[in-house]
Amino acid sequence: MPGTPNYTGLAGYSHDTLPQVGVLLVNLGTPEAPTAAAVRPYLAEFLGDPRVIEYPRLLWLAILHGVILRVRPKRSAHAYARIWTEQGSPLRVGSEALAAALQAELGRRRSGPIRVALAMRYGRPAVAETIAQLQREGVRRLLVLPLYPQYSATSTGSVFDAVADAVKGLRWPPELRQINDYHAEPGYIAALADSVRAHWEQNGRGEKLLMSFHGIPERYVRNGDPYFCQCHATARLLREALGLSEEEAPLSFQSRVGRERWLHPYTDETVKVFGKDGIKRIDVISPGFAVDCLETLEEIAMQNADFFKEAGGETLNYIPCLNAAPAHVGTIADLVLRHTQGWPEFAADYDAAEAAHRLAASRERARQVRDNA
Repeated sequence: MPGTPNYTGLAGYSHDTLPQVGVLLVNLGTPEAPTAAAVRPYLAEFLGDPRVIEYPRLLWLAILHGVILRVRPKRSAHAYARIWTEQGSPLRVGSEALAAALQAELGRRRSGPIRVALAMRYGRPAVAETIAQLQREGVRRLLVLPLYPQYSATSTGSVFDAVADAVKGLRWPPELRQINDYHAEPGYIAALADSVRAHWEQNGRGEKLLMSFHGIPERYVRNGDPYFCQCHATARLLREALGLSEEEAPLSFQSRVGRERWLHPYTDETVKVFGKDGIKRIDVISPGFAVDCLETLEEIAMQNADFFKEAGGETLNYIPCLNAAPAHVGTIADLVLRHTQGWPEFAADYDAAEAAHRLAASRERARQVRDNA
């Protein structure tokens, strides 16, 4: 029956449009400003995601809106204000720089019509609006790459949910591929190791190299989340690349909330133990984050540095994320090229002019058939 369309589409689509491939990078997200008013809706979306908090829904929403969103936005806004720059949120600025560098790198490696776009799982630019824009630009094949090296249902799984929700509302969904993780990618491990060596060369070497990953509740791992194992795999490979023992380069987990037991050992407790044990200087790297953000710049480089000093330590040196470093961009480009094999736009011999010519010829043949019918 006639009525309001259930699916969005492109009115007046032209069949002589040359198809494009889209590469969608997705990061966590950020509030629009370091204020309680801006942080509140961001936290409501983030903490309201059932992938992130697996509690009985009605009970959790009552806690979230009745308690947490009345208290936490002000505290989080203060933390964001400590790291906010003239350009805005470090996570957004860094993610945009990574997307732009990847666009340039893919352009150097392939001649096909490739469009790199960035979306945020929470906040803006939203996944759904970004995919809709890519469709308007002629993207018919889409590769989704969440910027989380290790898979967790709380992060990568949530991105896939958002993509599925966006795509199922399209009248003509794109051909879709998704990358689950790159925790053991040789280029990623090599880039991490090189960043540590460069830091040591410039700043000297600490007595410990602590690898701090974002935590999740232990219950999620017991229920089948592979995150814990992938973090340990990344840590082991990085130790091997640097020639370090587990004692020299331990692993920990940060950013826990609530009273439930999360993955151990905790980062804040670990740095306090180091300080009490007489260790004066440590280096900390966060291999679970592609781009620097609140959890690295404020929680590690500021909060945990204070915890370490208060416990008797002297210097905590934070080693930045890979961000838009050439080695990181190259690794992401390698991933994209491997996961898009078979798509014509990524073929080494792809010729956009020839593809357009074939499309025009096909359109002309179809017109002749219609005219002679």
